[in-house]
Order: sequence, then C-alpha cells, then structure tokens
Amino acid sequence: MTKTDNILRMDMGSVHNHIDSDNGILCLGIESSCDETSAAIVDSNKNILAHIVYSQIPEHQKYGGVVPELAARAHILAVDEVIRLTLERANKTINDIDVIAATAGPGLIGGVLVGWMAATGIANATNKPLVAVNHLEGHALVPRLCAASASDSHTNIDVEFPYLLMLASGGHCQILLVHNVGKYELIGQTLDDSAGEAFDKIAKMLDLGYPGGPVVDKRAKLGNAQRFHFPRPLCDKPGCDFSFSGIKTAARMLLDKTNKDEIDETFINDFCASFQQSVVDCITNRLTNAMKDERVKNAAPKTLVVAGGVAKNSAIRAAMEELANKSNMLFAAPPMNLCTDNGAMIAWAGLENYRIGKIVTEPVAPRPRWPLIEL
Repeated sequence: MTKTDNILRMDMGSVHNHIDSDNGILCLGIESSCDETSAAIVDSNKNILAHIVYSQIPEHQKYGGVVPELAARAHILAVDEVIRLTLERANKTINDIDVIAATAGPGLIGGVLVGWMAATGIANATNKPLVAVNHLEGHALVPRLCAASASDSHTNIDVEFPYLLMLASGGHCQILLVHNVGKYELIGQTLDDSAGEAFDKIAKMLDLGYPGGPVVDKRAKLGNAQRFHFPRPLCDKPGCDFSFSGIKTAARMLLDKTNKDEIDETFINDFCASFQQSVVDCITNRLTNAMKDERVKNAAPKTLVVAGGVAKNSAIRAAMEELANKSNMLFAAPPMNLCTDNGAMIAWAGLENYRIGKIVTEPVAPRPRWPLIEL
C-alpha cells in the first residue's frame, strides 16, 4: 500500500482530545492480529493524537471470511504506510514518541508477526522501550481510555478497577473480572462458538455478506423477534459459561426446511431479529449469574463493561445497560470506532503496562494463543 487512497478508514481524536495540552507520555501502538492494519498515537492524558485503520474487508468479502495468508500479505504491504500516516496526522516524528507497543498475540500468527516485527525494528533502531501487548487486553483496557453508556454516547465514563467485563468478538466470548492491568479472573466463557462467529455464520447462511454482525444488527431492527424461536443454550443451568453452536444449528435447520420462495425481506428481518434476541437473552442470563458469583460479589465492581467487536451491537449494548441499571451499576462501552480491532487500544494498553514497568527486556515470540489469565 503506497497511497492514502487505500486507507479505507481513518479515525482521529477521541472523547478526550486536547491536542494542545501537555501530552505526557506518547505511545505508538501497532495492531495487525487479524484483518485490520492499524496504528495510533495515544498519550498518558487519554488523548488520541492520531488513529489510522486500514481495513482489509473488501479483500476477504468474496471468501466470506478472513483468509490468513491474504491477511498477512496485506499487512506487509500496509504497515509502513499506516505508521507513516499516523505520525504525520499527529504532527510528530518518531523521535517524539516515548514508547512503542504492538500486539504480540493472540491472533493470526502471520499478521501478528508483521506488526510485531515492525514495532521491534522501530524500538531497536531508536532505543525506545517496547511493550508486548496481549490483543485481548487491548480490548479489555480500552474502555479506560474512553467509554460511554449506550444511551448517552457523548458522556465519558471513567472506568475504574475492578470492573466486570463482557469481552465478545469474532474469536472470543468471555466474562472477566478485571482487577487491574494484567490481573484478570475468568468468570465464564464460551464452550464452543463465540458470539461474533455466530453472527457471521447466520449472515453467511442468509447471503448477507461479511462481516455479519453489523448487517444482522441492522436487519434485526426491522424485524419481529417473536416470529421464530431459537434455543437459549445453558440458560436453564447454573454457571456463567456460554454456548452458541445450538442456536446456529437451529438456524440452519430452520432454513433447510423453509422453501426458498418464502425467504423474502420480511423473513430475513424476522429471522435476524429472532436470532439476535436469543443471543441477547443468553448474554444477559449469563451476566446475571456472574453478578451473583461470590468472586464478583467480593470484588464489588461498580461498572459493567462490554468490549470487543460484538460491543458494536445495539441490542446487546442496550440490554447490558438495562441490566447494569437494575443492578445499581454503571454501564460503559467503547465508542464504536474502538470496538473492533484498532491501534488506539494497543497504544493505551501499552501505556498502562509501561506505567507499571512491563516492558520487553528479552526476545518475545508472538503467540497465536495467549489467554488473558496467563498474563
């Protein structure tokens, strides 16, 4: 990638955006774990000075999902230009940067290697400290950079430790008690598919395109959620774990026994609404159980947080905010542009780790799998 025309999404600024103030510590964050090459410069005062995202979605749409080899190749072509543009947008040079941070896992290892090697090269050439960021921790901590409620996206909420986190994306679905930077307690997780994967599979069944989450959410707003009944796996059982494969299977079976001439726009809208409602019910059920868990009660978190790509879903955000209100908790979610993979969350996680002294002091091997509880 050599032209700015190829940057499909460029985001600059955040809720806290006082570029003329004392910037404090500046961190350059690089993200390349899946299908988006992104870089951002964030300071320790919660200012996003520049944020560039190059999305590969058009390259993968015809395949209905991410092709790892194509993703890695696209990262190689994009990463230098994305970093250059980020510095340019922030009106900074690499000498102005105090810390370099990059995703070191988990993710598609080819892509992770591209971003990590770029960051390592910059850090070695400039003799600047380097932070290896867990991609999931980037999602987990970005609400502390900037977050708002679903009902008032313009009011920033300060998310303090500890907080109860629903982390949901295309590859992960977990309930975590976030005690501090690097200190995560797993309360519940999916036993099979992630919520994001289920949304993508439903969209594929209906030929709605990729990625599936946004289009299913959009169609669901037009539909009748009571028309079809999908199962709510595990909702009649104790615990906080999820299961979404049964909903996906039920959807496939319903489509298989439906005549093609019956699948019109109304059918699709109602199908999406009914499916989405089943996912929302599963999430609120499991979170309700989590709030009753002794570990959570003892920690007494004041805020319920949703993060990850699925946090963009309007129905999930609204349902979680309602649950938080009923439980006398605050609700917080990142702004929409910081829900999916992005460099700002990596820069912020880099700053959070740097401030407690977690920097690279010996070679780091990027990891395709890296559970948060191993930090």
